[in-house]
Amino acid sequence: MQGNRKAQIKLYDLYADAMYCIACRYISNREDAKDVMQEAFLKAFIRLQQYKGEVAFGAWLKRIIINQCMDTLKKRSLLYEEMNDEILTIIEDDASWEIKVEVTKQEILQAIENLPIKYKYVVKLYLIEGYDHQEISEILSIPVRTSRTQLMRGKTKLKNNLNDFLKHKIS
Repeated sequence: MQGNRKAQIKLYDLYADAMYCIACRYISNREDAKDVMQEAFLKAFIRLQQYKGEVAFGAWLKRIIINQCMDTLKKRSLLYEEMNDEILTIIEDDASWEIKVEVTKQEILQAIENLPIKYKYVVKLYLIEGYDHQEISEILSIPVRTSRTQLMRGKTKLKNNLNDFLKHKIS
């Protein structure tokens, strides 16, 4: 399919909308997100022979899109803190995500957008994209321990922000 323009156009048409939505989760400016998506599709078409069918094509392409977003953000001086051994207890049970009052999906997404950058992308990759810490570590070029720590801290900050928001919403 590499070099076959008609097949590439069909793939683009099939996946462009979904991949644009993913790019928009990381790149706030819609035009920039579109540019990032275009660059990622070009990379995918160039690397098409590397696709081995071990995962669904959409999942393979999604990984390229997210990596392109992260590369773009890094170029914009996105820095991640290197975490030391100060936090050794990591709680990853699903119950720790619970909050006491009902909140909409849109409110949660907005609260994630308001997280500090060093937490926002780890939380997005974990919660929204479904990546595990090893995958997040590879995508963001950070140690697995940093991914775990930033997720824990991001989760705590997210819960606090949502609880504060809900207190204001109720009163």
